[in-house]
Amino acid sequence: MKLLPLPAEGQTPVRALTIAGTDSGGGAGIQADTRTMALCGVHALVAVAAVTVQNTVGVSGFHEIPPQVVADQVRSVTTDIGVGAAKTGMLASTAIIEAVAAVCQEVGIGRDGEIPLVVDPVAASMHGDPLLHAEALDALRSTLIPLATVVTPNLDEVRLLTGIDVDDEDSARRAAEALHKLGPRWAIVKGGHLRSSEYSTDLLFDGERFLEFTAPRIATGNDHGGGDTLAAATACALAHGYSVPEAIEFAKEWTYRCLAASYELGAGHGPVSPLWRLHGN
Repeated sequence: MKLLPLPAEGQTPVRALTIAGTDSGGGAGIQADTRTMALCGVHALVAVAAVTVQNTVGVSGFHEIPPQVVADQVRSVTTDIGVGAAKTGMLASTAIIEAVAAVCQEVGIGRDGEIPLVVDPVAASMHGDPLLHAEALDALRSTLIPLATVVTPNLDEVRLLTGIDVDDEDSARRAAEALHKLGPRWAIVKGGHLRSSEYSTDLLFDGERFLEFTAPRIATGNDHGGGDTLAAATACALAHGYSVPEAIEFAKEWTYRCLAASYELGAGHGPVSPLWRLHGN
């Protein structure tokens, strides 16, 4: 695959911002985002929206950061350091979602600004533990997703947002259309959790055309942080000036390599790993 370039020694790298929750187990959330950003040669800026209590087995709780503090983090780093792209992850509550949407519009992040925004509408962990208050789904639909350059839900999140259960190509297309009607420039329906094929196909839609991105399916239970990694890699490519289809193509290949390099950790699901790049492959 064609990798994003690493900055020369002493060179200021491109910057990307993640607005998300932490993962105390280190496999997903902000930890997964910053790991991918670093190994894509991108300087990661962080706005912490929530702190989770979790390990490889599940999430036992989370604490929300005050919405104003979340917004202040975004404002502080964007006005001083500047960013080439941003992504969201776990935002936990209506108040945080609304605060993030407002500050993104203020600083030029999102579809009407100059800074691309990847919205990963995290609603639950891979174990099924809730990471978003149920009433906050409406805030996602009405305030944040309409700002997205691209929205990247998993299939459970697609169902929560659109009411469509994706189980084949036809339902994937209907779901992509329904997601796009919520207002993002592009919507993607990911096929990673659709286990009916030896290939994983992601479907990208811009309101007119469907684009498919396919990779061989990797048989592993160590896929914690896969969605975060795809969204973070997309943001990295956008920060480097890629178009959305180019960024998704890169992110798909990146996540495939991270899945292939995943490792055992703890008693549950281990993480996908971008550490393969350290070996120069």
